[in-house]
Amino acid sequence: MSAPSLETALPPPAHDGTDAEALPVFATEPRILGLPASAWPRLLAPIVIGVLALGLWELLVRWKEIPPYVLPGPLLIGQTLIADWGTLSGSLWITLRITFMALAAAVIVGVALAVLFTQSKWLEMSLLPYAVILQVTPIVAIAPLIIIWAGDINLSLLICAWIVAFFPILSNTILGLNSADHNLINLFQLYGATRWQTLRHLRLPAALPYFLAGLKISGGLALIGAVVAEFVAGTGGSSSGLAYRILEAGYQLKIPRVFAALIMISLSGIAIFLATSWISHLLLRRWHESALKREN
Repeated sequence: MSAPSLETALPPPAHDGTDAEALPVFATEPRILGLPASAWPRLLAPIVIGVLALGLWELLVRWKEIPPYVLPGPLLIGQTLIADWGTLSGSLWITLRITFMALAAAVIVGVALAVLFTQSKWLEMSLLPYAVILQVTPIVAIAPLIIIWAGDINLSLLICAWIVAFFPILSNTILGLNSADHNLINLFQLYGATRWQTLRHLRLPAALPYFLAGLKISGGLALIGAVVAEFVAGTGGSSSGLAYRILEAGYQLKIPRVFAALIMISLSGIAIFLATSWISHLLLRRWHESALKREN
């Protein structure tokens, strides 16, 4: 008779009553300078393309000997940005202040109206068309009227930026509130939940991803609305933010300052988008499908 093997001789391991041994084992992704290795290509690719584009731009300007009042090179723009930082940063703060105030007003008014519209279809049918009309009306066309009627330059800039940023919040939040699972709505009604309880515990959580998507859109639109309104105010001689500095530099043929101001506006828009995307990730990363990390 052959001797029993080691596997048959040893008793089976004791089961601890959990499914821990059945869970899949995921490979740990290596990290470089604190970031996952897969994140570096997404960071380095646009940086490399940007550096190459700036280098070609500088070479073209020097090779063709293009005068600075026609097209300045990146190095001259950077020097102008540093030299005029005191003037441009103050104007940037004015523009950003209007932008954030308009975005906050758009969030408050848009979410409040979205909740009211979903609670009353008659109210939605009566007022939503006017919100659409307000959205499709070019802000450049009505900004002079708003500046005249408001009487205060800061208030008029705020109204113009709010008009541009308001509708994405409203429409996305309405869509989210109406996208709640109807089976769950029927379940809430079956258990006698009030309209406030259904709104708080079901409709608002369902609308959060849609609202955050609208927030990312409205952040950039609020900046655009503020800059457009400042252009209109600047043509009338009213000093305000970066748009006024662009007009002033254009009249004086200080084109490097124009490019420096444009870079500050662009970087501000990128920062707003990254901030709203980060907020969206923090709020959705633990439960929503769009933000959950997957292994495949």
